[in-house]
Amino acid sequence: MKVPKVGAVAAVTVLVLSATGCGMLQGDEDKPKIQIGIKFDQPGLGLREPGDKFTGFDVDVARYVAKELGYAPDRIEFKQVYSSDRELMLEQNEVDFIVASYSINEKRKAKVDFAGPYFVAHQDLLIRSAETGIKKAEDLNNKNLCSVTGSTSAENVRTKLAPKAGITEVGGYSECVVALKESVLDAMTTDNAILAGYAAQDINQGKFKLAGLKLSNEHYGIGVKKGATDLQTKINAALRKMVQDGSWEKSVQANFGAVDFKNEPAPQITEGR
Repeated sequence: MKVPKVGAVAAVTVLVLSATGCGMLQGDEDKPKIQIGIKFDQPGLGLREPGDKFTGFDVDVARYVAKELGYAPDRIEFKQVYSSDRELMLEQNEVDFIVASYSINEKRKAKVDFAGPYFVAHQDLLIRSAETGIKKAEDLNNKNLCSVTGSTSAENVRTKLAPKAGITEVGGYSECVVALKESVLDAMTTDNAILAGYAAQDINQGKFKLAGLKLSNEHYGIGVKKGATDLQTKINAALRKMVQDGSWEKSVQANFGAVDFKNEPAPQITEGR
């Protein structure tokens, strides 16, 4: 009587282990996608191209971090974010994290947490290649400057640097680029990484240059939901690895190398652990 009982237990054990193993495999196959917020309209940083192809430095960073978190490229879902809705998307769990030229500041840290920083940008000016009369911010006095509506960059120039500059605010940076190309305006301003991305586009190469100014310091971080310390720590580890294995520098050169863009070295991580 004892032998059949042992056999029955063994059979049950095998069934349980088999079921557990199948469950694990099934779970891996059905692993949900990771949802990452990026910009869709910033060449060099985050750009959605025809055929749902995503390119840019922020995209490279996002993919690298996702890989280190265990997500293959086909398990990544990029979602478009706008500067005004980044905190809301994190708060409402619409994305797992955001990599979108997201400058770290105290006001934002009251609502979300950051990993990083992973890049240091500076407010700069984009001017036509033949321009020789704009070498410093004060040279914008009596010139026409383009920026995006609501941008702190334009306000910085207006109040601190060139109070006599004419400011034209438009809906998107692409509109500034067109106006600059057609000599309707004299310069455009925002973070140098964004400006370099536009200047490096094939259709713009040779037409523009950066003034090379440092009108502000912007430390780009990866936004996560407030209190997501475990995710924050894992992202920081991925960022450190990206710098150490050379992938960070390779991506910088691939996305900005076509223009004379002197980027800062990879910054030390200061947020979280």
